[in-house]
Amino acid sequence: MLIDRLKSRLTKDRPMTSITLRIPVDVVESMKAIAPQRDFSGYQALLKSYLSEGLRRDEAQFASHQQARLIEALKRQGVSEEIIEAAERELSAA
Repeated sequence: MLIDRLKSRLTKDRPMTSITLRIPVDVVESMKAIAPQRDFSGYQALLKSYLSEGLRRDEAQFASHQQARLIEALKRQGVSEEIIEAAERELSAA
């Protein structure tokens, strides 16, 4: 579930891996200039922030899309609007 994945990202002792990216020099220079303005220690921390922001946005978008598809499928199966709304309220309260 998306919420569980997001919660697990809050732990500081997650396994890490190293990767290699080829990024244009001018982009790296721009990140180096912007990082201190956004209170980051360096461009790599800024890059991680950009990746995290984009990933969270995409995951939320896709989760929302999946939820909408599930609701439509439940309606086609004859699940009442009241039951679906109650389930959504229950999930929101969790």
